[in-house]
Amino acid sequence: MSTVEELIERSNRLGADPRNTNYAGGNTSAKGTGTDPVTGGDVELLWVKGSGGDLGTLTPAGLAVLRLDRLRALVDVYPGVEREDEMVAAFDYCLHGRGGAAPSIDTAMHGLVDAAHVDHLHPDSGIALATAADGPALTKEIFGDRVVWVPWRRPGFQLGLDIAAVKRANPAAIGVILGGHGITAWGATSAECEANSLEIIRTAADYIASHGRPEPFGPVVHEPLPDAERRARAAALAPVIRGLASTDRRVVGHFTDSPEVLDFLSRAEHSRLAALGTSCPDHFLRTKVRPLVLDLPPTAELSDVVARLTELHAAYRDDYAAYYQRHATPSSPAMRGADPAIVLVPGVGMFSFGADKQTARVAGEFYVNAVNVMRGAEAVSRYAPIDEAEKFRIEYWALEEAKLARRPKPKALATRVAFVTGGGSGIGRAIAHRLAVEGACVVVADRDGEAAARVAAEIGGTDVAIPVTADVTDTAAIVLALRTASLAFGGVDLVVNNAGLSISKPLLETTEADWDLQHGVMARGSFLVSREAARILVDQGLGGDIIYISSKNAVFAGPNNVAYGAAKADQAHQVRLLAAELGAHGIRVNGVNPDGVVRGSGIFAGGWGAQRAAVYGVPEEELGAYYAQRTLLKREVLPEHVANAVFALTAGDLTHTTGLHVPVDAGVAAAFLR
Repeated sequence: MSTVEELIERSNRLGADPRNTNYAGGNTSAKGTGTDPVTGGDVELLWVKGSGGDLGTLTPAGLAVLRLDRLRALVDVYPGVEREDEMVAAFDYCLHGRGGAAPSIDTAMHGLVDAAHVDHLHPDSGIALATAADGPALTKEIFGDRVVWVPWRRPGFQLGLDIAAVKRANPAAIGVILGGHGITAWGATSAECEANSLEIIRTAADYIASHGRPEPFGPVVHEPLPDAERRARAAALAPVIRGLASTDRRVVGHFTDSPEVLDFLSRAEHSRLAALGTSCPDHFLRTKVRPLVLDLPPTAELSDVVARLTELHAAYRDDYAAYYQRHATPSSPAMRGADPAIVLVPGVGMFSFGADKQTARVAGEFYVNAVNVMRGAEAVSRYAPIDEAEKFRIEYWALEEAKLARRPKPKALATRVAFVTGGGSGIGRAIAHRLAVEGACVVVADRDGEAAARVAAEIGGTDVAIPVTADVTDTAAIVLALRTASLAFGGVDLVVNNAGLSISKPLLETTEADWDLQHGVMARGSFLVSREAARILVDQGLGGDIIYISSKNAVFAGPNNVAYGAAKADQAHQVRLLAAELGAHGIRVNGVNPDGVVRGSGIFAGGWGAQRAAVYGVPEEELGAYYAQRTLLKREVLPEHVANAVFALTAGDLTHTTGLHVPVDAGVAAAFLR
């Protein structure tokens, strides 16, 4: 294999195992020979994982490629540790060829260490030693002269010089433990480098397992709640905590009740250790300097828990502001949000938050890494992370601020969680797709679970969309579906009442069962969904949107659809009633009145199309064209046109609009609103 192929395969293997490194953490490199495009001669090159990439999914496009002669020449112009941030910009002048990823802050480490292959990783076992109070002595005891301790230094050019010097002075060494941070290993070949990395990781893990105290977090003081009770309480708390965590800016949530988290929160030492915060820069950049920890037992009343969380959140914000003031300098970036990224609730689990679902999920994964690190450090020593001032230097690093500034502008519905009923086909499917494209996390709800799953899969992975099986006439099913939404994303912001069916019969042929079925699904079903969703929206305190997909038939009297038209009129008035009632909570309620949507419609395909075609005396395949010709614009209404209206009502521009019905009927004069 080529040098690059070897590097990619090694990176993917190391990154695929969470025992080796966390998501998007660490970097790998290889040195080799390439061709100078100007002279045609050979040139020494460095291939290194670029900024922001993930080892487990790394591809050649994620590598930065630099000329080693120019990179090494930077040593001669290095202005010293006080100005080492300037060296990151200098890396751009060492790049080889066109394209490639941006060089990361760790590029110097890989380029200056005299080894053909270098790995820098964040394994839990390695960081446990790196954060142990007597880490240097433990490193010597465990590894002898094969691994050397390097005291904490912020990542950068000077750290690269330090590690290069350590390797020169210790020819028998295969790598280093970086105080407070992680590990770096090297080798003459890619295989040797990978083997050395794994030797450090596994040797550290074996030592902790064989020499560590059996209960490093102390005795159990509170058992976790039973599964069903725990999940129910988590679902009830998720919107409340998400609302608190969105004080500065709205976030998406993620819930974790893994065995590691529940065990940590059940032990006597969890509060002390959590207060110390995380240590590895990759960890606390995503989890914040420390979590918010509830100090009530799992058996506390829910109302008491909510009240205490509100108090603790206010105190957390004050503490974070004080932390910023203690360490900020005139050149520091402005204080970012003061809300917690991690909230720990003993007996229940961990709630993590971020600008999108993936960020929230990864923050939780990183805190699980931190728990594993604390366990290892406490097992063989005492957990001693880097001090608060160093954490601040990295959290408010100008280079970190620049990285944040390079992020793309959020989409219109970013951080919004949408719950779409009848989302498995037709109009609901189109709405679910459109909301996801615009940045929302989407819960696709449908009585046909397979259809919901298909649509969710079409949209993307579970960080973007999840399916739930729910019959809107079943209160328990609705409650369960919304609980699932809260556990998946932290709550709900945007509800679309789209589920429906159609029965087309003359009055004298319409049975009581027809009437009850039609009203049960649409009038009663949308009422039940709105009621249960409103509980979440009110608890969150973030406002929100409820959208009813009604119909022109709510205001237009057509033949042979008394049950359908009356049910749609019921929905239309629910919009007005709920807009009046929920406005005090910042919740806007609006409706969309489509004309008949034939193409792509599950309702029309299910028999309604044939019935309406018979009423109008046209072939069923020409029904869409018939509807179009009776409109002012002579255009057929499609599912995506209804989805466009939902987006327009919820994307932010119509901030002062509630109680409105938007016609999407290409102009049916008889259905004009009066």
